Amino acid sequence: MTTIACKDARSQTEQTEVAAGVDTHQDTHTAAVIDRAGRLLGHRQFPATRRGYIELLAWLHSLGLLLVVGIEGTGAYGAGLARHLHDAHVPMLEIDRPDRRTRRSAGKSDPIDAEAAARAALARVRTGVPKVRTGRVEALRNLRVARRSAVDQRADCMRRIKTLIVTAPDDLRARLRGLAKQELLDTCTGLRPDASRVDEPEQATKVALRSLAGRHAALTEEIAELDALIEPLVAVINPDLLALKGVGADVAGQLLVTAGENTDRIHSEAAFAMLCGAAPIPASSGKTHRHRLNRGGDRQANAALYRIVLCRLRWDSRTQAYMRRRTTEGLSKKDIIRCLKRLIAREIYYVLTADHVEPRRLTLAA
Repeated sequence: MTTIACKDARSQTEQTEVAAGVDTHQDTHTAAVIDRAGRLLGHRQFPATRRGYIELLAWLHSLGLLLVVGIEGTGAYGAGLARHLHDAHVPMLEIDRPDRRTRRSAGKSDPIDAEAAARAALARVRTGVPKVRTGRVEALRNLRVARRSAVDQRADCMRRIKTLIVTAPDDLRARLRGLAKQELLDTCTGLRPDASRVDEPEQATKVALRSLAGRHAALTEEIAELDALIEPLVAVINPDLLALKGVGADVAGQLLVTAGENTDRIHSEAAFAMLCGAAPIPASSGKTHRHRLNRGGDRQANAALYRIVLCRLRWDSRTQAYMRRRTTEGLSKKDIIRCLKRLIAREIYYVLTADHVEPRRLTLAA
């Protein structure tokens, strides 16, 4: 009698369709499971390790037929779990954080956030398909993280050099303030401060300027080394993107990273434009019909589109003709640039999502 009851219960559990949500953190992941009716079946915490991922997935399967897993933060703390679920062919969705009104009324804790992620995944509300982070685009993203950091630090070095010149002693300031950028860096590198008099402002300023100039040169060399790796990798991933007017390796690399390895997750060119923050937002009400500026999306991708626009406005005759025509229609330059970014986003989308017959093999020089 007991055996029959256990079999019936196990059969019912196997037929129950469930959805899961995971709230990810650096050391732990909290999972919650609901059924199709929205009833909470349980929640549990797991370590953010490979063993923890295996235990989490086994626990989810033990509660029923797993339909989908909603994860908050697949590009950050949930990246390892997302890779594990992808390898296990488990359907996943990226979950946006709960809106503030819901959070105020429901409160906040790891189990509550995990349950909210499960409900959002089941209802397909504020969800998206996570990026696949096991291919060449992920390798490109890692290289670009290092390059962007080096570029930012190099620019910071230049700003600090100019700031030091403003407050430098008169003779040193008069010597350096009128120099062009490269000449200034060479002069700062060639400074020979007296180490025995470093307690004097002039000698200390020379030490600081030489140090910053040397750091600037080292960062420039580092950026060049990364570019030598990034440019051929971009050409291998999508050579057609580099063939477009105004698209170089840096711009193409950013757009590839924004779209991700699995470009089929972006279901339309309008969705890609929204992802890049280039799609105007409807702001109509009553008799007023208008759109407002979109300040969301990936701002680095938006900046990449902006650089394409500037390049084409200078060198492309069709873009120049478009600018003249829209200007006669009464649009400002800023509005025309926004329209061009939207048009270019459409062009980029179809190049990114085009199917290539055979991926080329990357060969890097030693």
